[in-house]
Amino acid sequence: MDTYYKPVDLTKFEEIEKEVPILAKKSFDYYKTVFSEGELTERQESLIGLAAAHTVQCPYRIDAFTQACLEKGSNPAEMTEAVHAATAIRRGASLVHGILMRNTAEWMYLRL
Repeated sequence: MDTYYKPVDLTKFEEIEKEVPILAKKSFDYYKTVFSEGELTERQESLIGLAAAHTVQCPYRIDAFTQACLEKGSNPAEMTEAVHAATAIRRGASLVHGILMRNTAEWMYLRL
């Protein structure tokens, strides 16, 4: 197996509803509602989706939101800026969790 992520798996996505269709329907309905135009435009929502997809590192969502952004009029520069915004937030969250490590290390060190 070359990789866990295979584009062909996207064609199987709806199989997730086989065993528990009501949950899949609710999930898909929620997704459609979230990404329909409201206070934010669909273009803005796609940029947020692209940034979030990078934060959670989902190659399928990165691909889907890259396409959605382009289809809704975004350009590569603003898409890249959205990815950098997500990266800055992820970086900060990772660094702040370093305090947890330091707290544990200090506590353990004092016990040695």
